[in-house]
Parts: sequence; structure tokens; C-alpha cells
Amino acid sequence: MAQKARQVKLSQKSAVNEMQALEQRSDDELERETKYKSAALSILGARAAERYDAAAAREFFRRAIAAARPQERMQVRRMADASLALAERRPDDLKAAVERLGQQAPSNRQLLLLRLTGVLSPPPGSGALLKIRGVVAGILLVVGLLAIGFGLVTLVAIPFGGISTAPAIVGGALVVAIALGILVLFGRRRQGKARAAAAASRG
Repeated sequence: MAQKARQVKLSQKSAVNEMQALEQRSDDELERETKYKSAALSILGARAAERYDAAAAREFFRRAIAAARPQERMQVRRMADASLALAERRPDDLKAAVERLGQQAPSNRQLLLLRLTGVLSPPPGSGALLKIRGVVAGILLVVGLLAIGFGLVTLVAIPFGGISTAPAIVGGALVVAIALGILVLFGRRRQGKARAAAAASRG
């Protein structure tokens, strides 16, 4: 009995190691994978979901479920639920699906960002009103950010004798662009660290 349990544990560890190795491969390499086809297709589905491509993610997971062994299908379906909730910008469903996977749910800030993304860029197939709302919200967001940048540049320039409107607008736009670039950079670094930590915990 102990020997069998040890074999099961070694088999699970080997599968985890193989999954981690698959995550390092390119999309083309994953498409050509045959030995761990279900896992490879699940990774492709998750990557498509991160690009908010719900149609591609759904197709990858359909193929992954078909290729999975019976005992693996429930887990693949749960991964599909979480990935599709992300791709379709459904924060409440994403939180529930991630918890069903036994993983830590996204933070409230991450869910808020996903909700905002859903407003600015509605999923394909959304109604005309939602698309119009997204365009209007995007315009208001840009105007708001430019106004904040304009205000900051104007305040900083006051001790130096002030600044005219046109240069303040240009300077404000540059400030906003730099701030967004820094946020994106830090966001990607944090995402990479989170993935590394998740991989280490699975190992």
C-alpha cells in the first residue's frame, strides 16, 4: 500500500514538472504536443483568455476536454470556467471559478480592473448600447487622465513662473504616458512573480 502511494505521489510530481515545462513552450510547440495534449491545449486556452480571445479559448478547452482522460476532465472544465470568465470579463464568475480550482482568488483591485476592462472593451457579441457605453467611457477616461496630467504640470510650473496652456497639455500627456508605462511594467513584473510562485507551490 505504501509503495502504491509512493508511486502515485511520484506520478503526480512528474505530471506537475511536465506541466511547468510545457508552460515554457511556444504556442506552435504546444500545438504539436502529443504526449500531454490535454495539458498543452489547456495552456493555449489560458493564454488565449489572457488576450481576452474568448472564442479561441473556448475552442482550445473543448479540444483539451476531448483529449483528457476521464479523471482529468473535471479539472480541465474548472480551468476552462476560470479562463472563459477572464476572457469574457466576468469578475464575479472568475472569482468563484478560481476558488473552485483551489487557488487564491484575485484581489479586489484585480477584479475592479477586470470590471473596468469589461466596460471599456465589451466582449464580442455585446449589444450596441454596451459598445457605445465603452466608447464614451474610454473618451471620458482619456480626458480625465489628460486633465490630471495638465493639472500636475501646471502646479509644478507655478514656482518657475507658470506655463502656457499648449505646453501644459503636451507635458500632461507625457506625464500620463510615462505613468501608464511604469504601471504596465510593474504589473507585468508582479504577474511574472505570481506565476513563478504558483509554479513553485505546485512543485
